[in-house]
Amino acid sequence: MERIWLKNYPAGVPHDVDADAYPSVAQMLEESFHRHADSPFSVCMDRWMSYRELDRLSARLGAWLQGQGLAPGARVAIMLPNVPQFAVTMAAVLRAGYTCVNVNPLYTARELEHQLKDSGATAIVILENFAHTLAEVIDHTAVQHVAIASMGDLLGAWYGRWITFAVRHLAKMVPAYELPLTGGRQVISFKRALALGERRTLTPARVAPDTPAFLQYTGGTTGLSKGAVLTQRNIVAATLQAEAWFTPALGKIGDLSRANSIAALPLYHIFALTLCLLAIRQGSRLTLIPNPRDIPKFVEVLKKRPFHMLPAVNTLFNALLQNPQFRHLDFSQLCVAQAGGMAATEATAQQWKAVTGATMIEGWGMSETCAIGTNNPVNSTAFSGSIGLPLPGIDIAIKDDAGASLPIGSAGEICIKGPNVMPGYYNQPEENAKAFTPDGFMRTGDIGVMDEEGYTRIIDRKKDMILVSGFNVFPNELEQVVALCPGVLECAAVGVADDKQGEAIKVFVVRSDPSLTEDDVVRYCHEHLTGYKRPKYIEFRDELPKTNVGKILRRELRDGK
Repeated sequence: MERIWLKNYPAGVPHDVDADAYPSVAQMLEESFHRHADSPFSVCMDRWMSYRELDRLSARLGAWLQGQGLAPGARVAIMLPNVPQFAVTMAAVLRAGYTCVNVNPLYTARELEHQLKDSGATAIVILENFAHTLAEVIDHTAVQHVAIASMGDLLGAWYGRWITFAVRHLAKMVPAYELPLTGGRQVISFKRALALGERRTLTPARVAPDTPAFLQYTGGTTGLSKGAVLTQRNIVAATLQAEAWFTPALGKIGDLSRANSIAALPLYHIFALTLCLLAIRQGSRLTLIPNPRDIPKFVEVLKKRPFHMLPAVNTLFNALLQNPQFRHLDFSQLCVAQAGGMAATEATAQQWKAVTGATMIEGWGMSETCAIGTNNPVNSTAFSGSIGLPLPGIDIAIKDDAGASLPIGSAGEICIKGPNVMPGYYNQPEENAKAFTPDGFMRTGDIGVMDEEGYTRIIDRKKDMILVSGFNVFPNELEQVVALCPGVLECAAVGVADDKQGEAIKVFVVRSDPSLTEDDVVRYCHEHLTGYKRPKYIEFRDELPKTNVGKILRRELRDGK
């Protein structure tokens, strides 16, 4: 097919990338560690980590992991927020030849158990704040090795101890837990694992380009999340694609080691993860924001040093704009305000431009595409409302249900092919058969139109997925949980427009027990669902609209019928 979008690439952006430039992600990372050894890598709570330290610490943790006798390619779960331990652990797992399984730290026990069991993870690195959740389910999983991190572990001897003390005893953010040691299970502190790893030597892993680097879990249409297999080649390609696309925008900085990217989005999410890998590739700096919900503290961090790249979802851009102090920051160094994870609105983009002087650049992607599939040019001077152009080496086609490509200007399913696109879902042969067209394009479930310039605009979603603040929420999962609430006969979940979140969740419930109240349902959801999956609205009905064969018509519920 003709890549009609290439004519609109900014100057200096290549048409393709060499996805085989490195046989593994680890070798790409190690090259950056050595090249930028003396440069700062990240700052968290005013404590810096250099690339040399990232190299040293990840080698130690990787050596400790290898010392546990894990099988080649073993899955290691990472349940950490945006703290220095995340990058250390990610690099350690990859360098040791294992597969990263990113876990949302806010998962409930039910959600965590599914992901650990489905991935077959045999080890986990987890912040102690969330260890109580692991304690509930660990006996139902294959996890045998647990490294427990504390908030202050890598924040310096004295300051780190103070932070850990404050988190544990003043803020009381570490619920009591007890991890069973049955069956030879090992539970160790993160710092102890580093100390033991220092006594060993990391054996460089030799892995093939098509072996998994990450199992990145995403919402499942069957009600359970499924792991997108992201290979070494996928991750290398995605990192090089991001480098090719964004480097021209950062050119005015000169020395990219001075570029400061803000890591407020959770690093376990594919969007932020890819931008973290980009920072390492460039040798630039990451400012880690462990709690972006605390907007006043977030703004205080932004005041401290120039920032050049700010990736965010629309809701976070909105939250910053509502803070009076944010409007008085120095935005003269801001090169890229990257929107993704959910649809950006024109109103937010216009207000952002008025306050910061920077154009909000919108992109689109999925866990299955290693985050970015399309993006607007970084030299754009106005918000376009489209999801932009395919990145180097990526093909986008608009197809019908049979997999045939449609003419320019026709509405159809957005399908994608490229070196960044996953080969399939982990242990999901039936899902994989449905996910790809006969000519190798992955079906995205989004309905869009491509114009004659190669720009694509999303007009609807084929799936019933709900997008809450950039996170995919699938109605089937919600309905399976709510249906187990005592007093619920049947239910249906839909997304409704929401100014703050993009979409909010509304659940329609038919009661089997007339005494069931909204508060009862809310409490049940609070116990069994992560925060962003909890319904904002609950409506009781005598019956739900259905097809002749009994399938609930969610679209009618969304349309207010």
